[in-house]
Amino acid sequence: MFRKLLVANRGEIAARVLRAGRELGIPTAAIVSEADRGALHARLADEVHECGPAPARQSYLAMERIVTIAEEIGADAIHPGYGFLAENGAFSDLCAKRGIRFVGPSGDVIRAMGSKLGARRIMKAAGVPVVPGSDGGVSASDALDAARALGFPVLVKASAGGGGRGMRVVREEAKLADALERARGEAERAFGDGTLYLEKLVDGPRHVEVQVLADAHGSVVHCFERECSIQRRHQKLVEEAPARIDESLRARLGEAAVAAARAVGYEGAGTVEFLLDAKDRFYFLEMNTRIQVEHPITEMITGIDLVKTQLVIAAGEALPFAQRDIEMHGHAIEVRLYAEDPQKKFMPSPGRITRWRPPGGFGVRLDAGVEAGDEVSTHYDPLLAKLSAWGRDRTEAIARLRAALDEFALEGVKSTLPFHRRVVRHPVFLAGRYDTSFIDEHMQGGAGA
Repeated sequence: MFRKLLVANRGEIAARVLRAGRELGIPTAAIVSEADRGALHARLADEVHECGPAPARQSYLAMERIVTIAEEIGADAIHPGYGFLAENGAFSDLCAKRGIRFVGPSGDVIRAMGSKLGARRIMKAAGVPVVPGSDGGVSASDALDAARALGFPVLVKASAGGGGRGMRVVREEAKLADALERARGEAERAFGDGTLYLEKLVDGPRHVEVQVLADAHGSVVHCFERECSIQRRHQKLVEEAPARIDESLRARLGEAAVAAARAVGYEGAGTVEFLLDAKDRFYFLEMNTRIQVEHPITEMITGIDLVKTQLVIAAGEALPFAQRDIEMHGHAIEVRLYAEDPQKKFMPSPGRITRWRPPGGFGVRLDAGVEAGDEVSTHYDPLLAKLSAWGRDRTEAIARLRAALDEFALEGVKSTLPFHRRVVRHPVFLAGRYDTSFIDEHMQGGAGA
């Protein structure tokens, strides 16, 4: 195992990784920006090192500085968490060049799956279904012919995109040119790459993802799937495991996810994301080459510690289980608690947390990055915590989650807590018959009662 683990992140995922390292007996180190000197993850680490000013580009995204810190303190592994540098192929390359183990896949794999166009080609070659679309980038001159061939409505997507950026829905020819211009400009600003392509729009889709694990010895397994269809601006808010699918579809999704991981020589923990249409046909969406925000619910239904398994794989060890050993028990649901105001289109709500009384009880789990008295900064993602509940079935999981949400006390900042209390009581959610339009159609964009 490693001599020392540096966690190159902040918030709840940094706390999660630090705890996993402690369980494995690995000395841990945290990095903090000037704004995070007193943060929870800093209080949990064995040692703390400042990495720069508050802006992320000068601290948590400062690759050279982070690797230098690792060298100076004798850390032989860096866990990037999610966000920041977790899917940065250059950072993975830099770690390898300097003899430090990046807890995740190689830079080549990250780049291969980070390009949506490139990933589409790889998946098609591997026999994984993809949404009908253009196989190369489109220009303003040839986009209309490509869109007509697919048939409107279409989706304009940035090849380097993510989180809904560089993406536009186009339902009629007259609006295509403007959508291309706006999407290209957004993609260039966000990713430095304005390459666009077209996909046939899948109306009212469900978003289902499969957790995979792969070691350096050729073993690849899946840990079943998660339903992630409750989203705002293409960002997930509520996730369930397992999804509402039959065993045949579950098996086919798992096989497709394993095939996807094998096709790129994947190593580590990753997630293969799919869209399901109204007829339960599934299509590859993307692969996230890191641990997911919503990994706790997979851990709750399988009993597998995904973060510790990441570290075991990164240390060169074989997966300690085969596919036949992975079983699913019960149902788990996670809600993401953000410092955002749903009444104002989920605008961030920075400030000091004056009251923080988390819930407890059997089957309840909280992954938090804050405590009472902590400051929610304007510099970073406003995710405060993830609240998850497990039950023997979906009905029991919902009942426990509802009780936990009602017990949770949070003051000082606006949060998504009231929104989640409404979601878990909504008849469409209770019936389990929702898709990615749930918030707009049933929650009035988040502000509905």
